[in-house]
Amino acid sequence: MPTLNINGTDTALDVPDDMPLLWALRDVAGLTGTKFGCGVALCGACTVHLDGQATRACVTPVSAAAGKKIVTIEAVGQDPVGAKVQAAWKQIDVVQCGYCQSGQVMAATALLHATPKPTDADIDNAMSGNICRCGTYGRIRAAIKIAAAK
Repeated sequence: MPTLNINGTDTALDVPDDMPLLWALRDVAGLTGTKFGCGVALCGACTVHLDGQATRACVTPVSAAAGKKIVTIEAVGQDPVGAKVQAAWKQIDVVQCGYCQSGQVMAATALLHATPKPTDADIDNAMSGNICRCGTYGRIRAAIKIAAAK
């Protein structure tokens, strides 16, 4: 039974080591903010942080997350950078349907931790694997710039 550090709390989960982290988080730990999109790490809806790195939970086995700090959308606002990103998202109403937004926020937060003052190219590179069906890319970029300026 692996023990995972999820949002700052050590949690023992009775799951197989090869179970995708996404399903351990959603179905076993009850943290449903991380979404299933494509299941093959192409859309970004399932993005979480593993030791601060944006990681696709749908293809990451639980065994790869053991011993690392996992942060999900439910706790990203406890981090000052994550809180700035969430505030910027709200400030300019980035969300349309909202399905992809937890992954977008997680990717944007990881970007701003790594590159506090990103260029447009930095934003494009960091966010390129996160798909928004509604096409809110312009508002996403603007929100990242607002969060970086705070």
